[in-house]
Amino acid sequence: MASLFIDGEWASGTSGATSQVINPFDQALIAEVDVADDVDVARAILAARRTFDAGEWSGASATERGALLNRVADLLQRDRAEIARTETLNTGKAIREGRSDVDDVSSVFRYYAGLADKDAGRVVATGSATAISRIVYEPVGVCALISPWNYPLLQASWKVAPALAAGNTFVLKPAQVTPLTAIHLVRILAEAGLPKGVGNLLLGPGERIGATLAESSAVDLVSFTGGGVAGRSVMRAAAGNVKKVALELGGKSPNIVFADADFETAVDYALTAAFLHSGQVCSAGCRAIVEESIYDAFVGEVARRTELIRLGSGLGERTETGPLISAAHLAKVEGYVRIGREEGARLVAGGSRPSEPELANGFFLRPTVFADCRRDMRIVQEEIFGPVLTIERFTTEDEAVALGNDTIYGLAGAVWTGDPGRGQRVAARLRHGTIWINDYHPYLPQAEWGGFKQSGIGRELGPTGLDEYREAKHIYQNIAPQPSRWFGS
Repeated sequence: MASLFIDGEWASGTSGATSQVINPFDQALIAEVDVADDVDVARAILAARRTFDAGEWSGASATERGALLNRVADLLQRDRAEIARTETLNTGKAIREGRSDVDDVSSVFRYYAGLADKDAGRVVATGSATAISRIVYEPVGVCALISPWNYPLLQASWKVAPALAAGNTFVLKPAQVTPLTAIHLVRILAEAGLPKGVGNLLLGPGERIGATLAESSAVDLVSFTGGGVAGRSVMRAAAGNVKKVALELGGKSPNIVFADADFETAVDYALTAAFLHSGQVCSAGCRAIVEESIYDAFVGEVARRTELIRLGSGLGERTETGPLISAAHLAKVEGYVRIGREEGARLVAGGSRPSEPELANGFFLRPTVFADCRRDMRIVQEEIFGPVLTIERFTTEDEAVALGNDTIYGLAGAVWTGDPGRGQRVAARLRHGTIWINDYHPYLPQAEWGGFKQSGIGRELGPTGLDEYREAKHIYQNIAPQPSRWFGS
């Protein structure tokens, strides 16, 4: 079945090339999808450009655009079971995570459906009775949307929904290894009545297609979620025509635990923070920073409970976490486990592949915990993006904050304490885009998401997430024009 979507039609790649999509649980073949070549990429960009310039979608009322997004949310819920199963097969994540993702995606579309017609601009005081000044918001134009493999549908929705709400056209390029739910989303968009050419889908290697999209003078904005190396490459390519760029590039998020926190709850959330989706989460709380007086007890209990985590097929209702995404990624994470040992960190849980025969064909690594970590260790400073938790200790509030900020990243972090004042104090001092107090991982469609420092540029979600896809225009009207006599006549 053709799996590229260009100018309102499903198509096979011009070259005939295909790519295999496998289940990381057992390496079983799930599907074969088309791979776009340069001709296909050019066609998709042209379709999006021509459609935007024609003005059908950008000229549609905000109410119409919002109604379509609500229809998309309804169709996502109609297909919830199928989409969740597909996401689980493709990524290896637990099925309950897949179901939650569909619900979150539906909420994102509904949020932007409601926001689409809420900001018609503003009137600016001119100080003159004969002039009217207005600020209006218009769509950016053609948007290249490049989404990652860990949350294929969710991250695509964070880009597609606001882009459409603002009146843009787009070319969506999901990760090559996890394209299946993006295909389903585009089918739903077409079913919901998205006009021809507004939404286009390309599949294939990000290095080639992403670079072409970022370089194209016909593309007005590129939104990329992924690794720092690729993000910098996108940024360089986009500089050619100074297009707008939005980047979300990952993190190394601190999870700070004070002695006055509820111990059981802090331990419980430390596991969730670090090991949800096998740690393949950009905001994973992979760096626990624990007060000295409870350090040994915390390490012991986290290690004990880590060893009890149930690995398995994502489709298993009792599975708590699944495999890593690929053999290459598993090898990378195992390399960091070796580095941690060489650096002198104390391995207290995991660190090896599971021994169960039913897991032998999958890309599994036991959730891993290193204690007695130091801030100068590579496993503390570098993004591993796998089920590896490092634990450091601190003695004062100032030291906790200093450790929490000692990273090139700044995406997210958390503070656990029974003192509300301390929680607010520490949250204010941490240089990260999202801070949780006595919680970890929740996000809201109406609240901005993004990072400080090398975690990226711009924000997704919330009103600012819509603004990323809009341009502000100032319209000044003189309603009683008269000669100014500025120059002699």
